[in-house]
Amino acid sequence: MITEIILPLVNNHLAACCFAFGNLIKKLLVVTVATKETDGFRRFMRSAKHFNYTVKVLGRGQKWNGGDYMSAPGGGQKVRLLKAALEKMKTQDKIILFIDSYDVIFTSGPEELLKKFQQARHKVVFSSESLIWPDRHLEDKHPHVREGNRFLGSGGFVGYLPNIKEMVADWTGEDNDSDQLFFTKIYIDPAKRKAINITLDSKCRLFQNLHGALDEVVLKFEDRRVRARNLLYDTLPVIIHGNGPTKLQINYLGNYIPNTWTFENGCTLCHEELRPLTALKESEYPLVVIGIFIQQPTPFVTVFFERLLKLQYPKNRLKLFIYNQETHHERQVSSFLKDHGSLYQDVKFIGPEEEMDGVASRNLGFDMCRKDKDCEYFFSLDIEVVLKNENTLKILIEQNLQVFLSFAMAPMITRAGRLWSNFWGALSVDGYYARSEDYVDIVQGRRVGVWNVPYVSSVYLVKADLLRSELTEYELFNSHILDPDMAYCHNIRSKGIFMYVTNMHTFGRILSTENYQTGHLHNDLWQIFENPVDWQDRYIHENYTYIMKDKLIETPCPDVYWFPLFSDVASNHIVEEMEHYGKWSGGGNVDNRIQGGYENVPTVDIHMNQINFEKEWHKMLLEYIAPITEKMYPGYYTKCASPLNFVVRYKPDEQPLLAPHHDASTFTINIALNSKGIDYQGGGCRFLRYDCSIEAPRKGWALMHPGRLTHYHEGLPTTAGVRYIAVSFVDP
Repeated sequence: MITEIILPLVNNHLAACCFAFGNLIKKLLVVTVATKETDGFRRFMRSAKHFNYTVKVLGRGQKWNGGDYMSAPGGGQKVRLLKAALEKMKTQDKIILFIDSYDVIFTSGPEELLKKFQQARHKVVFSSESLIWPDRHLEDKHPHVREGNRFLGSGGFVGYLPNIKEMVADWTGEDNDSDQLFFTKIYIDPAKRKAINITLDSKCRLFQNLHGALDEVVLKFEDRRVRARNLLYDTLPVIIHGNGPTKLQINYLGNYIPNTWTFENGCTLCHEELRPLTALKESEYPLVVIGIFIQQPTPFVTVFFERLLKLQYPKNRLKLFIYNQETHHERQVSSFLKDHGSLYQDVKFIGPEEEMDGVASRNLGFDMCRKDKDCEYFFSLDIEVVLKNENTLKILIEQNLQVFLSFAMAPMITRAGRLWSNFWGALSVDGYYARSEDYVDIVQGRRVGVWNVPYVSSVYLVKADLLRSELTEYELFNSHILDPDMAYCHNIRSKGIFMYVTNMHTFGRILSTENYQTGHLHNDLWQIFENPVDWQDRYIHENYTYIMKDKLIETPCPDVYWFPLFSDVASNHIVEEMEHYGKWSGGGNVDNRIQGGYENVPTVDIHMNQINFEKEWHKMLLEYIAPITEKMYPGYYTKCASPLNFVVRYKPDEQPLLAPHHDASTFTINIALNSKGIDYQGGGCRFLRYDCSIEAPRKGWALMHPGRLTHYHEGLPTTAGVRYIAVSFVDP
């Protein structure tokens, strides 16, 4: 019976409390000042909408006269606008939350905010700071607190309307006067502090100012939710403010809060408000200016232009701006423009003869788009970028989220086998690279999304509207102390423009340009160490990786294995490189190139070490021959020691054949470098013991067979044309 009486009473009390608290929430009004709609403002409004705050924005469209109070006192315009807005409010029981917006994020909703406000037991609660600003001489006048921050922060306060009205009633300052100093003087005046009933949120239960507190704040991942936690006071602030020089830190936190990215759901914004291109006719696609920049000798330039042609975007909606500073690459650029330049709507080319430096070229590229009324995007692409994803440009444009207003977006690319990428997760104190806590997870794909970062380079997309509005300054890449890319990013950050990098897709990688030799006919052949992935893509047969899985190894003769190794390009380049070198041996027995100076079975050949290709060839043997050897000869493991690696030339009027012989090797590799029936007639290899011949070797395919004892063999006569093979005697 007692329970029956108590439960209704409890339930009625809870209902009454909830009703009263619900009414209290309706009385809460968030007030902020935003004279223009920036990326930061839109982020603030997203977080407010996420938690159902009611927001009143003051100063829209007005000129900001409040000064640059990141480096000097200012912000008085905010107080003036607030005072005027409060005077128009007639409902006196309102609760006003006045906060900045460009660098502020909500982490929780009105219920928690109001509960913590009521627990403060004061009429007005200001955010707190551990650092005093802007007048250090006022430090002794601040009341001491038992625990927590002692100094007032003006970027956020909450209170009852009458009390806040009373607090700002005496404002008569200029727009560029310090709002912080104004509120500080009220707070340190005991009489005013008591009359208005002001206190500080010293333990950061409501407000977390980041300046002076970066080491105290960490991300707290809850169940499908992300908060910021103050480790010093073990609190969960409702509002995070990146005040002063902590804009990059609030940007980092904003990648996660509120629920922008969670472990359970990943990126929650990345699929919202996309700009689909599939519904458009090709003639309706946004016009893009692609800026291509060649500033140093770079490997695989021909491949770069091949990939550019494969970019899935209507070429008549593309304009090219190509800057080439390197005479070494004039041939590749000229060839591309001659064969394919007419496919594009327009091409502007600047070559080495114009003597324009890289900084000026990038400024000019931006300006070309800025002044072209039809240009909607500028796609900056450095020559060392390997865009494997043919849809990269489409993806970036479709990621044109309304939430990403300014839209400077980069596809994440990395360097094979390293943690290097085209973005920085953080900056050091002097503005250079620093690693953010999530950098490795983003680069390695454990966290996937669209990330607000302080620096992008090498490849990125910029809205033309941004170039015509916020980035009208021509010399964006100029600096006396910073590299051009750093200067550009610094200029963007200083204007409050966000830069993003996306790893929602795999886009490609960036080449290493270190140790790039330019003294050969085909310099890319020497890139097996610096750029092994690109070397493989270019020079290893497309079916090589299927050898083991799909059993592509054939056995045309006993213990002779036949498999695809080189691409046509590799075969051609090796032949052309040897003919370019031109110093073929005479095919006589006397040979000073080998130990002992005498060759039992001479050929007309050029050794790999004669063209300084010995190390690269050995690397090729280790990477691509050794695994097959160990598979086909169980129990035999090789380090591919090979004193003789050479290319042989067979011609009817020079050396058409090779007499029967054994090779001075444990096993031999024999690679066909051109095609029978196209480049020559006749030829082939016959193994005498087995009376087995391979008379039509496939270009780029390798024969692997034992050298000594069992596989006595001969080179069959070449009757027309020229036949080339590459040979290695492995493990002599």
